[in-house]
Amino acid sequence: MALSTRKLAALVAGAALALAGCSSDPKGDASQTPSTSSAQDSYSIGIAEFVSHPSLDASIAGFKAAIADAGLDVTYDEQNSQGDQGTAASIASKFASQDLDLVLAVATPIAQAVAQNVVDVPVLFTAVTDPEAAQLVASNEQPGANVTGTTDLNPVADQIALVKRVLPEAKKVGVIYSSGEVNSEVQVVLAKEEAQKQGLEIVEKTITNSSEVSQAAQALGDVDAIYVPTDNIVVSALDSVVQVAEATQTLLVVGEASSVEKGGALTFGLNYEDLGRQTGEMAVEILTQGADPATMAVQAQQNPQLVVNPAAAERMGITLPQDLLDEADQVIE
Repeated sequence: MALSTRKLAALVAGAALALAGCSSDPKGDASQTPSTSSAQDSYSIGIAEFVSHPSLDASIAGFKAAIADAGLDVTYDEQNSQGDQGTAASIASKFASQDLDLVLAVATPIAQAVAQNVVDVPVLFTAVTDPEAAQLVASNEQPGANVTGTTDLNPVADQIALVKRVLPEAKKVGVIYSSGEVNSEVQVVLAKEEAQKQGLEIVEKTITNSSEVSQAAQALGDVDAIYVPTDNIVVSALDSVVQVAEATQTLLVVGEASSVEKGGALTFGLNYEDLGRQTGEMAVEILTQGADPATMAVQAQQNPQLVVNPAAAERMGITLPQDLLDEADQVIE
């Protein structure tokens, strides 16, 4: 058969005149009771995470919470590529051969691998900066195939602008990112655009794995601030950047809230647990209502928060302005 039993069930349940029982007549039997859901007794979901760090872990926690809140009985197969592209491809291939109801891919590199391999069941992604640039969807409004999800495109311009709010005389901002992550390349372009408006020069250092992060941070040289976007490899080794920032007395602006908790000075950032929960709610629609990923628009979080860590800033030799502290949505103590 061209369609799996699960996929056929989802399509039938999604139709306005879906029947409670199977029928070879597409018009159905008026004597039968219409089905209102494609809900099963239990589901199997594969979770592919690119690398472990607090933001990605939080997104998975939020996803599972949404599934639990919906009362679904789910068995999870959780895999982590630990930042290795080859392992990501192997995980994707493994999931493609399994009898899964849905796959969650967490972060851009592994989402790309999963999308290329898993074509017969719904795929949701989260923590993906630019799904169109990553070629995961035809468009954010109309994904077009079996893949959709949530984007974590953060307010990069606002984050770069924080440098001038803290250090009005700043001239150079160092940026560390992975050369293998298209999500990071998108953010660096946005950072350069805002830096030009702010009269700032961007100094770039790229890495290919987490062991290079510390050396890249040291190689930035005489910069006034360091900016770490939501780059999965760099964030997984953020402690190395924090150590350099403190040793060189350099402001560290980060791309998301959990990195402030880990020692960054401040950010306008997203809540990744909430983002994961949004993704989980999309999964519930697909599994129980027969929603079609091809027509489910990519979702984004709308309200980034100003998160500050005054103690971390002090360790970098910087006192955060009082107006920023007053505006903060969250102050890390």
